[in-house]
Amino acid sequence: MKLHTYFRSSAAYRVRIALNLKGLAPDQAFVHLRKGEQSKPPFADLNPEHLVPALEVDGPEGHHVLTQSVAIIEYLDEIHPTPALLPADALGRARVRALALAVACDIHPLDNLRVLKHLKGMGHGQEEVDGWYRHWVAVGLAALEAQLAGDRRTGRFCHGDQPGLADVLLVPQMFNARRMGCPLEDYPTLLRIDAACAGLPAFAAAAPDRQPDAEA
Repeated sequence: MKLHTYFRSSAAYRVRIALNLKGLAPDQAFVHLRKGEQSKPPFADLNPEHLVPALEVDGPEGHHVLTQSVAIIEYLDEIHPTPALLPADALGRARVRALALAVACDIHPLDNLRVLKHLKGMGHGQEEVDGWYRHWVAVGLAALEAQLAGDRRTGRFCHGDQPGLADVLLVPQMFNARRMGCPLEDYPTLLRIDAACAGLPAFAAAAPDRQPDAEA
């Protein structure tokens, strides 16, 4: 098993957390996104989407390259079911997936590095680009806060008292929000859950500044 990763990638960060929760330690290959290595061979040949993460695995049918962080995490949860990242009940799984996808589909794509670079290429200044980022983060986090704060199924973590898929997605988004100077005081439930996750070794070890390719 080999993980292609970049220390500051939210999507790769998610997969690192999941791997740590499962007690897995794959080989790592580092893809420097700001240098454009994702769009050049050999990685571009491995993943035509030119995105990290990518996870190389070997199975009964040979060698495979898995892409898209949520798909990778659910694969890991299926082949290593303990600890489970999704609830046992269908309604619980639907809730956790909805929370996770709110980050993966509604917040992160609008604030992805390639989107921000494209905005600058269209002539928008850094202040405008930063404003775009903070606006969509605020919209997304406000919705998550309302969902979590108003649901009795929210516990120490997003769903109950064990970390799961939603927490794995939330923590990297909170990291990025802080890095970009987004105000977070209006999201006490998110801050509480983020702090609970930070106290777990699996989350702490996956943090960007703890990675071998981390830069100042």
